[in-house]
Amino acid sequence: MGLTVLRVEVGNPAKPEVTEEVEFLVDSGAIYSVVPAKILKKLGIKPLSEEEFRLANGERMLRKKGIALFKYGDRIGGADVIFGEEGDSTLLGAFTLESLGLILDPLKRQLKSLPMIIATL
Repeated sequence: MGLTVLRVEVGNPAKPEVTEEVEFLVDSGAIYSVVPAKILKKLGIKPLSEEEFRLANGERMLRKKGIALFKYGDRIGGADVIFGEEGDSTLLGAFTLESLGLILDPLKRQLKSLPMIIATL
């Protein structure tokens, strides 16, 4: 199985015209996206809370969490984002993929459009 890497623009929802292009490892097993804190701070994105994560070895760590705008081609969405620290991977997680209307085909390692469904009464 290979890795899927994607270049996505990240921005502050309050200033959507100002973005930074970031190269992400697509990780559909991760809930949140992780962006280096330095980039988020440059964009004026502020942490809103902290989230606790558990590593594979059982160790726990805290990371700051905020909200960012993500643009990929003509797709745009907003999602929670983790402020990455030194040594953290830059990841594009499931919530961000869904906000962009995309899913990752795990066998072909390709992005596909997510079927959008609205339930009506």
